[in-house]
Amino acid sequence: MDPLSDRKPIGLQQQLSSGSHWPQNSTFCLSVVMPDLTAAAECGAGGCGVVVMKGKVWCLPEEHCTLKGKMLSPNDKKLEKLDPFYLPSLSKQKTSAEIVSEARNALRAVRTQRPFTPWEDQRKLFGPASSRTPENRPPSSFSVHASSFEFSDSRPISGTRLSPLEFKPKAPASPDTVEDFCLSFPKPPLDPAKIRRISSARARLFRAASQGALLPARTLLPIQPTRVESEETVTTRDSVVKINGIYLTESKAIGHLKRHPLQLTYDGDFSKITEQEMFKGATSVPFHLRSGGDQGKRRPRASSSSRSPDQSRLDIRAGSKADLQEKNTEIEVDEVFWNTRIVPILHDLEKEENIEMVCATCTQLHHALEEGNMLGNKFKRRSVLLKTLYKLVDVGSDLLSLKLAKIILALKVSGKNLLNVCKLIFKISRSEKNDSLIRNDSILESLLEVLRSEDLQANTEAFLYCMGTIKFISGNPEFLHEMMGKGAVEILMSLIKQVNENTKKSGTCLPNSGHLLVQMTATLRNLVDSPLARSKLLSINALPQLCTVMEQHIGDKDVCTNIARIFSKLTSYHDCCVALASYSRCYALFLNLINKYQKKQDLVVRVVFILGNLTAKNNQAREQFSKEKGSIPTLLSLFHTFYKLDLHSGKRCGEGDERPEARRPAQAEDVLIKLTRVLANLAIHPGVGPAIAAHSHIVGLLLATLESKSIDDCEELVINTTATINNLSYYKVKNSIIQDRKLYIAELLLKLLVSNNMDGILEAVRVFGNLSQDHDICDFIVQKNVHKFMIALLDAKHQDICFSACGVLLNLTVDRDKRLILKEGGGIKKLVDCLRDFGPTDWQLASLVCKTLWNFSENITNASSCFGDEAANTLLALLSSFLDEELALNGSFDQDLKNYHKLHWETEFRPVAQQLLNRIKNHHTFLEPLPIPSF
Repeated sequence: MDPLSDRKPIGLQQQLSSGSHWPQNSTFCLSVVMPDLTAAAECGAGGCGVVVMKGKVWCLPEEHCTLKGKMLSPNDKKLEKLDPFYLPSLSKQKTSAEIVSEARNALRAVRTQRPFTPWEDQRKLFGPASSRTPENRPPSSFSVHASSFEFSDSRPISGTRLSPLEFKPKAPASPDTVEDFCLSFPKPPLDPAKIRRISSARARLFRAASQGALLPARTLLPIQPTRVESEETVTTRDSVVKINGIYLTESKAIGHLKRHPLQLTYDGDFSKITEQEMFKGATSVPFHLRSGGDQGKRRPRASSSSRSPDQSRLDIRAGSKADLQEKNTEIEVDEVFWNTRIVPILHDLEKEENIEMVCATCTQLHHALEEGNMLGNKFKRRSVLLKTLYKLVDVGSDLLSLKLAKIILALKVSGKNLLNVCKLIFKISRSEKNDSLIRNDSILESLLEVLRSEDLQANTEAFLYCMGTIKFISGNPEFLHEMMGKGAVEILMSLIKQVNENTKKSGTCLPNSGHLLVQMTATLRNLVDSPLARSKLLSINALPQLCTVMEQHIGDKDVCTNIARIFSKLTSYHDCCVALASYSRCYALFLNLINKYQKKQDLVVRVVFILGNLTAKNNQAREQFSKEKGSIPTLLSLFHTFYKLDLHSGKRCGEGDERPEARRPAQAEDVLIKLTRVLANLAIHPGVGPAIAAHSHIVGLLLATLESKSIDDCEELVINTTATINNLSYYKVKNSIIQDRKLYIAELLLKLLVSNNMDGILEAVRVFGNLSQDHDICDFIVQKNVHKFMIALLDAKHQDICFSACGVLLNLTVDRDKRLILKEGGGIKKLVDCLRDFGPTDWQLASLVCKTLWNFSENITNASSCFGDEAANTLLALLSSFLDEELALNGSFDQDLKNYHKLHWETEFRPVAQQLLNRIKNHHTFLEPLPIPSF
């Protein structure tokens, strides 16, 4: 519970300290009108009351009891299922007593709505509000064709990263011919046993690949033993296979692969070598190849001291022969599966003209590649496959392009091709109607895999368009569950952490990192609406990382605005608010942002909103912020800037105009609304509040705002300003500007009292509750007939309104010459009605009523003549019943709330009620038995 939540009003605290026995001539004074539902942590639907004033009937509509929660009673708060201003942590749920207690705090936090973010009509990398100029940002519109892709990237790579050679291998003379042969349709094997053997061999191949490199550093390839200088093709009846420029029939190629191992020479071709030469340096061959790829059949290695070099070489040669046989089988598996399963599908793709059939064939191709374990970048025929897929990009179908992109990404392209396929998907995702296509084809999973597995620094631009697509679809609620399930939050925060670390190492922001951060933070902004996303962000300690991004990129307004939007959402929830408040560097960061972007409303309004959330319920946050260098001067400068901007905008538009530029003054006003809220929250701290109350410039701007604004036009700003003045009026310090100008403030409050806005009326009454401790203000209240208004408010039949009005009347009855005003307008009867209606559920209000009646009856001679017969009899019955503990505390509340009620019944109500009951009995003539009231 907030340290100030149990602070009693000064005068009231002094009276209660004397215990239950007072002199008969003692009086009560209420120092502060305490209740304000803006301080409560919860709000919900309440009832509707009526106030009759000056011939008008003023209703309390239900909207006053919903989001703003201004008119909700503490008891109603407990009984309703409520939506909090920020959701409390499950591990630290507020008790019922704390909720009710907050509603009666002497100093109250002020709530407001989160700044509005307009929905962007078009999907672009950077929206219309971006600070980036068109020439300084990557394009959102472009074309992607087959010619955009590079075919050189299509080569498969070995499991081991090889150093680049200083020479270029000789290219075949006729690549077109190669393609034609590769796509020739072979006869499938007829022997089912052979097919089973192929599947088993292929499984062993990929088990070996998962454990390390498939090939040694010096690639050993079996091939035809004689060199062929001519590139002519030999035509046979069998299928033709070309190995490094040499064409062989498939049957002969397989036979020769087993008998004649060759080595790549430095002229880029193959030459014949002896077995002894081939196995020189064989110790560099990976163990899983030497042992046949089966780790379960490893042979124990003999000691070098017990085996001769010739024996070791023989063992190595024998193992290598086994490896070659295994590889020969694997090559045969690839060739057979390729020719029997993949090539027919590629033929169908080339000859099919119906788009739907082509799409279905692409799906079939993807499944076949997955079945044959041919996805990834180690597949030998990958270049032919990619070339075919790239050609189909020019068809121009969004559905087909997505299917092609999914296969291309699964084949692990890199460099320019990765960039182009990400651009292709980005281009399609710009249309919201394609969201269903993206969802149906599970493109999100492919995109997240790119972010998870590819190198960030080498593929920054590809990541940019990949993130652009994810940003677009993250705005669609239908993707939210899928993104959470696939770890989108963790992947994004991992990338952000990587960017932070790279920036820290290099000492400067890397090229394009800012563009990428805009996309990532915009995506997170969409995701944090999910409770699961918020939970994940807290679990991985993401908030300090986001603050670090703002620190490193404080010159990038787009990045800072997106993160401010994230924090605006997060700090509306208790656990997230606590997490950010505990990061001490955030306060200086937010002040730097305000100083740097003071006239940038869209960023400043969110930063001030965040500060308002941090200081709303956390006294330590108020203290930390106020101790930051230049905190109050920064807020004052911001207040002055936007007050002038708002004033200038209002004069330019003129009163009664349609105001075509109405958006700009609304923006300036929104900053003032959030800023006055921060000031009101800071004023709660006992070390900060008096300093603000004594600050002539801040108080002057508050009063100028109250004077220049109408509650009909600027309701929230006027109410927040009044609430700030109320908190500042709590402090009775010598140099308080509020106390010096109390009569001027009272004059300004009259505008609110005669308005039709019940929230404004309630705030004004609360300020009068503080100011009415002063004799001059009491005189002002009587002279202006404000007391009649307070008596009328007792008819509102609402606890908090009655509490505030009763507090003012209590302060008035301290002056003996003003006690008779309670008889005007049936004040005594209305006080008794409040006691009857709210006593069993609000012992604080019941105590205020008793104290007011105690002050009023100080010179009592006869109870009936003092209160009236009916009121005297009702008081006797009510007080007798309420002082019976069993009857008074027999409410249908949970144990926590019962304890709270019992505490206030014992410490606040019972002492004064007992004294009042005794006084009435001592001055009352009993003519008939008193009825027992029902409640």
